[in-house]
Amino acid sequence: MTVIIVSWNTRELTLKAIETLLENAGNVRMQVVVWDNASIDASAEAVAQRFPEIELMAHDENIGFAAANNRVAKVAKTEWLLLLNPDTETHPKAIENLLQFGKANPQAGIVGGRTVFPDGTLNPASCRKKPSPWSLICSAFGFSRLFPNSSFWNPEAIRGWNRDSVREVDIVVGCFFLLKRELWERLGGFDSKYFMYGEEADMCLRAAKLGYSPMITPEAQIMHLLGASTKLRSEKQINLMRARASLIEDHWPAALVPIGRVLMWFWIANRRLASGIQSSFLGKSEAAVEWEKIWNARKDWMKGY
Repeated sequence: MTVIIVSWNTRELTLKAIETLLENAGNVRMQVVVWDNASIDASAEAVAQRFPEIELMAHDENIGFAAANNRVAKVAKTEWLLLLNPDTETHPKAIENLLQFGKANPQAGIVGGRTVFPDGTLNPASCRKKPSPWSLICSAFGFSRLFPNSSFWNPEAIRGWNRDSVREVDIVVGCFFLLKRELWERLGGFDSKYFMYGEEADMCLRAAKLGYSPMITPEAQIMHLLGASTKLRSEKQINLMRARASLIEDHWPAALVPIGRVLMWFWIANRRLASGIQSSFLGKSEAAVEWEKIWNARKDWMKGY
């Protein structure tokens, strides 16, 4: 197995991710490769000093998450590829159990595990449903925020399931993402236009078109902080909206694509309006400033990648 970790300005988290991976690998034989996307926090130097036994690829520019994984996967020789985020900590037997699950369920194609926060509570972001017109309506008009625990009003989040059973899902999130190298090559790797976010969703949806059904197993658990390399809400949300626009373009029927774009516009317009109304009574908050930035960038993210 080749384990690929793409880092970007997450030095201490990356070191902990590697440490727990090596400690808890069990009987799995693996090659660990860290690709550093031109971090400015000495991540590459710290990895080289602390873990000289693993392979380090330090790049002189940030080429994005998708392209970085593609570069490493292209030269990998192992049967299996595991993508692991640098803001994760591997729990005992997680890698071994995930690999066994992947081997036992070839129809899945892509498999992932259960993620938790540092305090041990469930982090539900290990998987989700694909975007749909209904899910965008729920987001655009605030139903997902009003009823976050409702599978009807917040459909992409897959509420009501503690990730404590095996289940088929639309999308396995790229923080803990296992598949055979043969399938990776058949799919042509990640679509590198997805600079950050959306690449794993696109791959899972393309795998589904080939007849695969991605799956989650509760027997493989890791801790995942979620979004540690992106500090600003606006920066992350702009990238998420850009990725969503591309997913709609790539995977929705052509007739529905304009509707999707309109719903995305309403989504951010309503958030901007709500934050503005709140600011008029309570003063301008940091959140209001961030939503204003996202709204002002709408001509950019609505075009997608």
